Amino acid sequence: MSPRPRLDHVRRPAILAAAAEVIRERGLENTRVVDVAERAGTSAPSVLYWFASKGELLRVALTAAEENFYEQLEERLVQLDSARDRIVAVIESASGTGDYDAALWMELWAKALRDDDLAGIREQLDERWRGTIATIVRQGQEEGEFGPTDPDELALLLASLLDGFSVQIALGDAAGTPQRARELSLRLAGAQLGCDLTAAGVAG
Repeated sequence: MSPRPRLDHVRRPAILAAAAEVIRERGLENTRVVDVAERAGTSAPSVLYWFASKGELLRVALTAAEENFYEQLEERLVQLDSARDRIVAVIESASGTGDYDAALWMELWAKALRDDDLAGIREQLDERWRGTIATIVRQGQEEGEFGPTDPDELALLLASLLDGFSVQIALGDAAGTPQRARELSLRLAGAQLGCDLTAAGVAG
């Protein structure tokens, strides 16, 4: 039996952060356990103690990145007084200027096509994202800021639009810039909600 790796010099969060960095840079297919270990300043056995496979590395790295994204988004949302400003903040957070990790998501989308476990993770994360949008829409409707649109349908539409733009931005498409993503997403959401969002600016 192989000796249990010594873990007193490295902790799971450090390995997780290193895994996310390497997957972002090289893609899951080109990421090796030894690459993650080198980035984290530890050994391959130490990495394998925490993560049994590259698929698990992606799953946990993406989940951790999502948690970080939502923590920062929530900190921003609680400082805003209106649903109008909150929906703008959500759009800005996912339109290339926020902390939305499009590179990791693209890896997940590709793998989820043929991996049932990753497909389940993808579904959970997408439901959470759409739920966040729908909740803000309902709040705005209750406060009289937004018109009578279906919150869940708008959440699906807006989340899909932002996902599409995130791919274009990650690929460096000349037309799909963060500025255009923000502008067009605000225009679409405003039309659906019955209010003008294009003049709003809550960045920062």
